[in-house]
Amino acid sequence: MKKKPTSQSAFLNLRVLLGFVLALAGVFLARLGFSGFSNVSAQANATPEAQQFGETTVIRALRSDLSRPLHDQPLVWPPAEAEHEANLNPKIPHQHEDGPDPVIQSTLWQRTIGVPSIPSPLLTWNGIPYPGVGCNCAPPDPDGEVGKTQYVQMVNEGIQVFDKLTGTSLLGPVAITSIWSGFGGACQTGGNGDPIVEYDQLADRWIISQFATPSGSTVPRDECIAISQTGDATGAWYRYDFHLTGNFLDYPKLGVWPDGYYMSANIFNTAGTAFLGPQAFVFDRVKMLTGDPTATSQTTGITGGSSEAPFLPGDLDGIIPPALGDPNHYVSFPQGSPLIYKIRAYHVDFTNPANSTFTLEASVGAASFTSLCSTTRNCVPQAGTTSKLDAIGDRLMFRNAYRRFADGHESLLNNYTVSANAVAGIRWFELQRTQPGNWGIFQQSTYQPDTTWRWMGSIAADNQGNIALGFSASSSSINPQIRYAGRLATDPLNTLSGEQHLFDGTGSQSATSNRWGDYSDITVDPVDDCTFYYTNEYYPTTSSFNWRTSVGYFRFAQCTAPQKGTAHFIVTACSGGAPISNAPVSIDGSPYGATLSDGTYDAVSTPGSHSYFVSKTGVGSQSGNFSITNGQTTNVPVCLGASPTPTSTPTPTPTATAAATATATATATATATPTATVTPTATEAPSPTPTATATATATATATATATATPTPTPPQIALAAQGRLIHGQRAADLSWSGATSNRVDVYRDGVLIITTRNDGFYTDRIGGTGTGTFTYQVCNQGTQTCSNQATVTF
Repeated sequence: MKKKPTSQSAFLNLRVLLGFVLALAGVFLARLGFSGFSNVSAQANATPEAQQFGETTVIRALRSDLSRPLHDQPLVWPPAEAEHEANLNPKIPHQHEDGPDPVIQSTLWQRTIGVPSIPSPLLTWNGIPYPGVGCNCAPPDPDGEVGKTQYVQMVNEGIQVFDKLTGTSLLGPVAITSIWSGFGGACQTGGNGDPIVEYDQLADRWIISQFATPSGSTVPRDECIAISQTGDATGAWYRYDFHLTGNFLDYPKLGVWPDGYYMSANIFNTAGTAFLGPQAFVFDRVKMLTGDPTATSQTTGITGGSSEAPFLPGDLDGIIPPALGDPNHYVSFPQGSPLIYKIRAYHVDFTNPANSTFTLEASVGAASFTSLCSTTRNCVPQAGTTSKLDAIGDRLMFRNAYRRFADGHESLLNNYTVSANAVAGIRWFELQRTQPGNWGIFQQSTYQPDTTWRWMGSIAADNQGNIALGFSASSSSINPQIRYAGRLATDPLNTLSGEQHLFDGTGSQSATSNRWGDYSDITVDPVDDCTFYYTNEYYPTTSSFNWRTSVGYFRFAQCTAPQKGTAHFIVTACSGGAPISNAPVSIDGSPYGATLSDGTYDAVSTPGSHSYFVSKTGVGSQSGNFSITNGQTTNVPVCLGASPTPTSTPTPTPTATAAATATATATATATATPTATVTPTATEAPSPTPTATATATATATATATATATPTPTPPQIALAAQGRLIHGQRAADLSWSGATSNRVDVYRDGVLIITTRNDGFYTDRIGGTGTGTFTYQVCNQGTQTCSNQATVTF
């Protein structure tokens, strides 16, 4: 949890005031028609919030809708708050028995390596700085994720979108509240931190979340989750508010899996004084990718009680999904005597929730260690100050990275902070399994090569099994720095082969309740599956509230991109050929993604033969096969719904080509013989081709043939427009559907004003304050295929 001021009552009063101001702003925007961009399900759902099915509780979203594009959202800038002392993250009460650490990496081996194989950064840039877009709080909770072309970073309480290659800002930083503007409820007015951003590379979508405090509560109980409508993080978002508990929901962490978005949380009583246990949740990924308001969350409740160690869900990396039907794997912080990692399998069934299970699938031995800062949070030293930092050594660090490799074996990577030779070291470990089989320890080690303190780690592997571990580093002689270490897959097991500096801070943190982090984040580029991106915090000067964040990337020279190709799905209606959006696509039985507004969806997969299934409720479904060639794109045309019925002219006018006498008596008969191909292939769409044949018979034997050509129905573009004021200036919010080009032409009063992305939304900032009427049309780019005319009057 992100923050709490020196005075609790002052904080609550400020929160009430801020909530009141934002609520008034929401009412004002609603009166201007802003809510026209949110569907009716943004109001509280009428169905019961939660239902019980056996051991599973099904939780419906309190609210859901589709936002306007983030680049067109009103950018919410909260009023400046006083600097907030960090709220103590309640400690997890482990019953740990300290023991000698038998897996500390040998400093002798480290010296024999020579030149480290870990590469230096290719690029670093400044991330979001304090105050985190109006948060004025600590710690920043920095995390980030890399997509096809963008890098998205989040902190308390800001978000920023960068070009992933150059670090150039594409949007922001803006307040996270901007995404929830106009949504209402706790997500709009009670966002409380612990932000997480994920990239779902199967679907090419972004996921962001943070917990929120509902009105009348003093602790977070809701989880706010938004899914990008496309692969562009600056575009529109499907938004959901789930009320998950009546207790204190702390430290929620997400993991992407084909059948769901899985989450873990540490549950405390509302006073934050008693740990009740860890709890697992899962959200309906397939429905949330299409903005379906009926999407639900499931949970089997708190696991094990207050004596149970916290856990993290598996988070998918790479282009190879887990085996069909494989549950998500939650890994626990080591517990018991002797120490074990508990691995639990969460199998979800959204159709029959009573079949969902959360069960122990393996207990894997963990090497003993000594807890760090077991009786205090004040232990990591820094140069230039007597203030020390909290290493949060009571839990696994974000993320629990899962990868399935081409040879069939699977890997789970994670880390936590321990005491090693009287300083902080990072215990990292890799679990592996090969089917059939169960999880076992493959390698584990405590990285502590010298007397510098290392903590706040995050770990991941590239497609060839090379590993990178990012972390904070500090001591009484250096300010906190951002570093990383790594190993090649060919290095000796249980060792990291070198260390690099991503960014060296030039100041230390003082007087913020010793908080640091609460986490950092390393992720792998989904395009080359080799480049690691890492973000963490540092200080430029010694001060209490002045943190900064840095982002950088690097890659092992030995890594090469995996063999892969792209399946380009083109999903249209069998009748008329209109594009079909929000149609879920499964490949080889696993849910992958959903079609965009133009009916397309790109899935990256391994070379070879694959099957697909595309469906949309109320429209139809289709299955088939396609093949992937390395480095190539394969078009996969799909049509849904009933095939068109050919229309023939019963009595066409024949043209006689044979000679006939003037007195000849002719009779004409017409027969329509439709021929339609209804079985699609990977390279050819269904092509119904009606033909009508007319035969004329005269005394002189004349024969004529006429062909009826069906007239295609042009695509229909539906346009709606609504006026509002932005800072007192006139603006028109346009929303449309049915356009089929990648970009559209927008006309005002018959004049082209812009050619923009076909993402279904555009705000025309007309300007001026007077009265007036404006008429709009949206057309497929460069064509006369246009929408209806929509009028806005001020």
